[in-house]
Amino acid sequence: MAHEIALKYGCNPNQKPARIYMENGELPLEVLCGRPGYINFLDALNSYQLVSEMRAATGVPAAASFKHVSPAGAAIGLPLSDVLREIYFVPADLELSPLANAYARARGADRMSSFGDFIALSDVCDVPTAKLIAREVSDGVIAPGYEPEALEILKKKRGGKYNIVAIDPSYVPAELERRMCYGVTFEQGRNALKIDEALLENVVTEKKDLTDAQKRDLVLSLIILKYTQSNSVCYVKDGQAIGIGAGQQSRIHCTRLAGGKADNWHLRQHEKVLNLPFKPELGRPERDNAIDVYISEDSEDVIGDSVWQNCFTRQPEPLTREEKKAYLSKITGVALGSDAFFPFGDNIVRAKRSGVDCIAQPGGSIRDDQVIATCNELGIAMAFTGIRLFHH
Repeated sequence: MAHEIALKYGCNPNQKPARIYMENGELPLEVLCGRPGYINFLDALNSYQLVSEMRAATGVPAAASFKHVSPAGAAIGLPLSDVLREIYFVPADLELSPLANAYARARGADRMSSFGDFIALSDVCDVPTAKLIAREVSDGVIAPGYEPEALEILKKKRGGKYNIVAIDPSYVPAELERRMCYGVTFEQGRNALKIDEALLENVVTEKKDLTDAQKRDLVLSLIILKYTQSNSVCYVKDGQAIGIGAGQQSRIHCTRLAGGKADNWHLRQHEKVLNLPFKPELGRPERDNAIDVYISEDSEDVIGDSVWQNCFTRQPEPLTREEKKAYLSKITGVALGSDAFFPFGDNIVRAKRSGVDCIAQPGGSIRDDQVIATCNELGIAMAFTGIRLFHH
């Protein structure tokens, strides 16, 4: 492995020269194909830490879909239901490994945001996962290794220019990390905090019991937040993120943003959405966009009298606001994590509308009592972790 890798440019084309390098020794990674850029490597190195920690916490292969140094989705490799296969556009005859299941879930959580993603895999990339990646629009992938056949499949993407990075899974970074802003160097201890169920012991609400599945999903939400631009919240269900709100100055806006994404994930499973009469020749990205508009308040933009012919073989019926409200009112079993305390109970009220029944957050607000009271009113169990997870 090399000591440094020269890059085409930095964050933007005018930012030259650019490189990644080690002050001492060799880089813990190798480029097997393509020419990853500055942001590609930021995505790769952040996302690989995320999936490694998810793997360690659960014992199940994990995958993440990153865009602009935050996850669009992340998941562990639990089996897919027939409905999830359908909404993730996974062919019924495509054999899936646990790792492939993880990426299908990570990519499927928010397919609009995952378009052109950088992928991280916790385990050696196998053939089923490579075949799944080959179907999607993606910038690159990082993994601790690649099966020979899987590597050949991936090397054919983007005319042989797909970015493929192998990382040494035994690599341990230095305890101190440095970065520079405006010529000033910042130094801090690396955030090596281990996130596990021990952080969930301080349940402060009347509802005390957390199931094993809830504990798993809360732990996953916290690990995801550790590598998400702050402020951030994360909704998780059945081992996968279904709504991530990243980089907002206001926490309630995070909760609303992520809650809206979680609602969209659920609505994509609505019977009307599953039965949309798409034109056979319409590609997956176009279908993703049409579904996103169809379940929004702007559905006329795709099903209106003068435009429905662009996507459909017949004009679909609208999914009304009342139908959406009724469908979402039945949703339960969603876990919510927050990288810092909730300052007001309005966050809890909004989360409940997206099916949240358990929460993990640091606590420490002067209005903790109000937030706890809101949880008690809504029947939500909430743990105070005592740990803030800001990431910038």
